[in-house]
Amino acid sequence: MPPVPSVRGEQVVRALERDGFEVARIHGSHYILRHPDGRGTTVPVHQRRDVARGTLRGILADIGMTVEQLLRLL
Repeated sequence: MPPVPSVRGEQVVRALERDGFEVARIHGSHYILRHPDGRGTTVPVHQRRDVARGTLRGILADIGMTVEQLLRLL
């Protein structure tokens, strides 16, 4: 398994949108995304800052996605 990449929150949101997720709402700097099949997660979007690797790993676990799948969507 490749290491979790350093990516910004906006990039994660765009990648998940390519996979069918939609932004359900925005609460402050956190984007809540939902997929039509019921999966959902929250992505922190802070300007000029990458999502922490542990947080990104948790996001991927929430939605059942692997690092390889995320890399293909980026």
